[in-house]
Amino acid sequence: MRKGWLLAGSAAIVFLLLAYAWVDGGREPLHTISQPVPVPEMTQ
Repeated sequence: MRKGWLLAGSAAIVFLLLAYAWVDGGREPLHTISQPVPVPEMTQ
């Protein structure tokens, strides 16, 4: 019985976290990068 409650609680937490991320996702506009970002060279 505890395993079922634990699974249901975990699923509810994951669902609430995803719902919050989905609702909050479009609130901050993305900004353009104004300076070049250094990319490390790949050596083999």
